[in-house]
Amino acid sequence: MRRTPRRNIRASLLLGVTLTMAGSLLAASSIYDFTLPSIDGKPLPLASFKGKVVLVVNVASQCAYTPQYTALESIYEKYKDRGFVILGFPANNFGEQEPGTNAEIKTFCSAKYNVTFPMFSKISVEGRDQNALYAYLTKAANPSVAGDIQWNFTKFLVDRNGRVVRRFEPPVTPDSPQVMDSIENRLKQ
Repeated sequence: MRRTPRRNIRASLLLGVTLTMAGSLLAASSIYDFTLPSIDGKPLPLASFKGKVVLVVNVASQCAYTPQYTALESIYEKYKDRGFVILGFPANNFGEQEPGTNAEIKTFCSAKYNVTFPMFSKISVEGRDQNALYAYLTKAANPSVAGDIQWNFTKFLVDRNGRVVRRFEPPVTPDSPQVMDSIENRLKQ
């Protein structure tokens, strides 16, 4: 019997993962089609946010943009009773600025920034191990917001129907007029 070289096995596994991700992207019609583990490790279907305006943000604890947590929490508090939610996705893709465990991230966010909006388990937002949600956000959701994630604190605004409608790059603060106006406009719809 002939042995298969390890690189062929790895290639087959990678192809299988890629095809699975591609199938997920083709099947997804909104963010509601994804379920991810919360920061506590429990499955959290994004469908539980149906009917809300959502801001999806890849976050990191040791980044120059980390103080944006203050503005994120502030706008969450301001609009949550009107049907708005922020979903935080810790990622260690850029400069290894999110090295902690989920428990450490949760403690940091609540102790330093009083974060109360939903946080998820650490994921990858780019590269070969990119999470399927972020593959959808950057490739399939809406051509006007497509493109690789460049750094921490990239923000995607999602309407009440789960469709991605805007993208804000990291330097654009969550409390900037363009983000606030976009949220307000979506909340009126």
